[in-house]
Amino acid sequence: MSRRILHWPEPRSDLPRPAGSRPLAGSAHVWFARVRAMDAARGPAEADPTAADRLAAPRPVLPGLPAERPLVMGIVNVTPDSFSDGGETPDRASAVERARAMVAAGADMLDIGGESTRPGAADVSVPEEIARTVPVIAELRAAGITAPISIDTRKAAVAEAALHAGANMVNDVAALTHDPELGPLVAEAGVPLCLMHAQGTPQTMQVDPRYDDALVEVFDWLAGRMDAANAHGIDRARLIVDPGIGFGKTVEHNITLLKGLALMHDLGAPILLGASRKRFIGTISGVEVAGQRQAGSLAVALHAAGQGAQIVRVHDVAETVQALALWRALTTEDA
Repeated sequence: MSRRILHWPEPRSDLPRPAGSRPLAGSAHVWFARVRAMDAARGPAEADPTAADRLAAPRPVLPGLPAERPLVMGIVNVTPDSFSDGGETPDRASAVERARAMVAAGADMLDIGGESTRPGAADVSVPEEIARTVPVIAELRAAGITAPISIDTRKAAVAEAALHAGANMVNDVAALTHDPELGPLVAEAGVPLCLMHAQGTPQTMQVDPRYDDALVEVFDWLAGRMDAANAHGIDRARLIVDPGIGFGKTVEHNITLLKGLALMHDLGAPILLGASRKRFIGTISGVEVAGQRQAGSLAVALHAAGQGAQIVRVHDVAETVQALALWRALTTEDA
């Protein structure tokens, strides 16, 4: 059941903006004028009079990065078995080349991972995951790449090594449920942490996932994980949330979460949306090959931007940067 009354802003990006409208989570492009207050059963509830102020407040991700527009996070998987780009950057040199190309194409930040968490993926040992990721981070820093780097890992030892090599944040698809040492490590390091929702493990998550109400249940689960992170000493201002598209969800669950993404702003944290090339895009569009789902991925990224998401995590950086530049131009109010 829901822990409190939920406040669901109605995101808009059309122009002109009406008098009295508010920027959604500090966005220069998405605004809201109405907030739906509801209980766990989605019934009407009395709104908190401070809700609009909270929903309008900016959600900066990292110092130096814009807080008023969506950020593009480039995916660099140093793995042989990731669902879309597995094997494309299997070693340090190819991963560094891809990362540098993404920064040149306009990526605001990079997400480097050494363990696939696709459905059915096997676990990777800590030494192997470190060997895959840390040299890439170290070489990027040695080459003068200053873009923020996120380490995509569930494991404290991997995160510690990556942070020492120059990573700036941790992206944990298990939201501190896999390794009990990760929370204290992040708290001591004082870096941002992304908490992602998943139902089950990579081995089990797509075996008949079920929810009574996917949107409310994912919201409540993330709220609980934020509480757990805070109990470890991690400042709430350093938390980021990800609804976990494709992680223990059917196509219908994914669509429900995407349509209701703006509700996640009521958690008070930046929203990261990672849907690039995922299977549901292929199911809906009829495109079987993951690497050919670029157009569908762009459609979802633009939808996320329109819901006020702060970060879109993507494989196709140049195309996403271009699409968002046009979206920003079309949603910027004339001075």
